[in-house]
Amino acid sequence: MEHDEIRTRAWVLHPDIKSNSKRRPAEPALNEGVALAEALPDLDVIGSNVVRLPKAHSGHLFGKGKIEELKAIFKSEDIDLVLIDGSVSPVQQRNLEKTWDVKLLDRTGLILEIFSDRARTREGVLQVEMAALSYQRTRLVRAWTHLERQRGGLGFVGGPGETQIESDRRAIDDQLVRLRRQLDKVVKTRSLHREARARVPYPIVALVGYTNAGKSTLFNRLTGADVMVKDMLFATLDPTMRRVELEDGPEIILSDTVGFISDLPTELVASFRATLEEVLGADLIVHVRDISHDDTHNQAADVKNILTSLGVDENRAQIEVWNKLDQLPEDEAEARRQRALNEDDIHAISALSGEGLPELMRDIGVILQGVRLNETLTLGFSQGKQRAWLFSEDLVQGETQTEDGFEIKVMWTERQKSQFNSL
Repeated sequence: MEHDEIRTRAWVLHPDIKSNSKRRPAEPALNEGVALAEALPDLDVIGSNVVRLPKAHSGHLFGKGKIEELKAIFKSEDIDLVLIDGSVSPVQQRNLEKTWDVKLLDRTGLILEIFSDRARTREGVLQVEMAALSYQRTRLVRAWTHLERQRGGLGFVGGPGETQIESDRRAIDDQLVRLRRQLDKVVKTRSLHREARARVPYPIVALVGYTNAGKSTLFNRLTGADVMVKDMLFATLDPTMRRVELEDGPEIILSDTVGFISDLPTELVASFRATLEEVLGADLIVHVRDISHDDTHNQAADVKNILTSLGVDENRAQIEVWNKLDQLPEDEAEARRQRALNEDDIHAISALSGEGLPELMRDIGVILQGVRLNETLTLGFSQGKQRAWLFSEDLVQGETQTEDGFEIKVMWTERQKSQFNSL
């Protein structure tokens, strides 16, 4: 049987540890853990539950009684893989795998596996591999199939050719150095692309938000692009950019970015910083929220914290978009609409039905018009090339012929002005 026909039977546990200072509400956290697991195509999530405990046990994470109880469940359900929505030390992982006779993956490992499955660009692939190597450097008891690349993914979830690499950290470090060199080259190329794009006189609008907030659906709706849209976490990993013409406004470049998530492991934040650099160069940030989600306020706070950690200052132009009105009961949806009407920089929409999108695009246009200036130019008859350029760029608002040439009213950006001056 082909490997990709084999489905791994998985169980998701969320440890609700009272002594954890970063403790999240247990049920929403478990739901998110299940959604993470379902984002991997070859997993079947058979069951899930919250495990409440006063503190983590150093050797096994859980107490003896709970371990035995779970062991019986996993055996009866024929579970191959246990996903723990939290961090698990290498010792705890080894002990639990031995006791339960299953493979075990913690939150970081699972997110890495998803990132690997989703990465499309050369940079994305390199970033995932580096993050995975950093993570697995402390877990040399694990299988290293992703070094051999015998299957997609990172090899945590099974697959052929599983080998044990006991101790050779030098091999990992050599691999990290090699990947870092490759990544530096790719990032350099990308920064050249970004510089080239900076010469393109279009403002950049970046869509950001918690994962699964509906950014890709909104992106597709506004651009007609066929970006992967699925009701799963991390559906988009590499930034996707498209040009959009605003009615009565400037043309813009719209950028769809990777979804943010709470407690994103530090090695992943570092690895994916470059992926989010598009946000740093944006003229406007559109923060898309799933307003129907129970934990929408905490999700919004997580997004704002990550933006701050990336170096996005508070003065950057931002709009907050309350998406998924269609998922709310009508009275709640109406309350959100009314509140958004009374607040500056908030829009209540449904990317799925299209509700509120014309108003959102109009507002984006109004904000970005501030990037464009109105000026009147005086051109002589000999400056036909400059005049033709102004018309080809659609900058002319009005024109009057004079004895010596033309008076032309233009609306343009500083970039367009400098382009014109260099003609």
